[in-house]
Amino acid sequence: MLIDRARYDIRVKGQIGPEWSEWFGGMTITSDEPNETLLSGKVVDQAALYGILNKIRDLGLPLLSILREPPR
Repeated sequence: MLIDRARYDIRVKGQIGPEWSEWFGGMTITSDEPNETLLSGKVVDQAALYGILNKIRDLGLPLLSILREPPR
């Protein structure tokens, strides 16, 4: 089975520090806007994406946007 890893940019309202990267599957975590956090990186499949989104929900962070870049 071929795994298509796509790159995602997930923006949330609130602050998450880079120390949360491992918990979010190795996503890069940056704050480029006041009181917003950007999680970016490759996600192995839809199940992993939903896992990240569930963690965002569990932290009570409002989801602002999700952008997907197709696999190369």
